[in-house]
Amino acid sequence: MLTAVHVAPGDVFLEIGPGRGALTLPLARTGAPILAVEIDRDLADDLRTRVPPNVTLLTGDILSLDVVPYLGGLQPQRPAGLTAGSDVRRRVRIAGNLPYNLSSPILAWLIERAQRDAVFADATVMLQREVADRLLAKPGTKEYGVLTVLVRRHAEISRMLDLPPAAFTPPPKVRSSIVRLTFHDASPIVRDELLFVRMVKALFSQRRKMLSNALRHFDPLGPEVLERSRLDGHRRPETLQLEELAQLADLFASGTARSRVL
Repeated sequence: MLTAVHVAPGDVFLEIGPGRGALTLPLARTGAPILAVEIDRDLADDLRTRVPPNVTLLTGDILSLDVVPYLGGLQPQRPAGLTAGSDVRRRVRIAGNLPYNLSSPILAWLIERAQRDAVFADATVMLQREVADRLLAKPGTKEYGVLTVLVRRHAEISRMLDLPPAAFTPPPKVRSSIVRLTFHDASPIVRDELLFVRMVKALFSQRRKMLSNALRHFDPLGPEVLERSRLDGHRRPETLQLEELAQLADLFASGTARSRVL
């Protein structure tokens, strides 16, 4: 995991779920400042007695904590030999072995914060392999879905490592993967973020129906939007590229289409 993270001068880390410190302690030995957030009070109390001064440990739920002010107070190391007055590029990065039962909500939190605060450069996280497969899925596959679309609008995904159950003690019943999310500005841009998310969720709830039927079920304007999009109504929603989904959402959000309903 530490090799996959690849610590560089200027890095500041948010670690999600440090647990007993399996990643925290070797990551801290690189000298990088770390804000570690642990929800389990007992684990946090034990780890607090063992971490070095460059680790700040918070007890709480990452999904409800505002970590940005804490991260702002962490200053990266200055590499040896750097001349006075020279700047080191500061990057706020995320690392963690995510709780598998909360991986989707945490991924959604990461995307929301990356979009709202634009503070994170990337996230290197361990996930259940099936979740990693969904993040990397291509249109038309069974893994391709809402999570794929919503995350990929905001991040490039790279699979760093696959791990079998035997890599853990005790061995779990699931396989694991380490992936890196490299955040970027939302692409493609859409007129209405909430409408886009609502439409994507609605279409993928009927992923194997014809697109014409799925769009009609989502909104009475479905037939008009389909005609204007020039997409094949016999296609299934699960085959749509990210750009095609954005196109449909923008047509639904367009003033011309709305005026006809009014």
